[in-house]
Amino acid sequence: MNIMGLLVALLIGAVCGFLAGQIVKGHGFGLLGNIVVGIVGALVFGLLFGNFGLFGDTILNEIAGGTLGAVVLLLVIGLFKKAT
Repeated sequence: MNIMGLLVALLIGAVCGFLAGQIVKGHGFGLLGNIVVGIVGALVFGLLFGNFGLFGDTILNEIAGGTLGAVVLLLVIGLFKKAT
């Protein structure tokens, strides 16, 4: 992966994490945490469902899938936080 690909992945991860934090209120983790949640969420979504394919544009697919994965991840994290 080149430096431009890494920067795009970080930017998409930040957007996905931010959107997921807005959807699931009270579970934002700041910029760095949102990037991590967004990237992990995108990986989780990709492993579970593959390519989202709802939109024709690849970046919109990545943002939509990453956001959905990050929302699921935040909900799971919230369940574990409440259990402890």
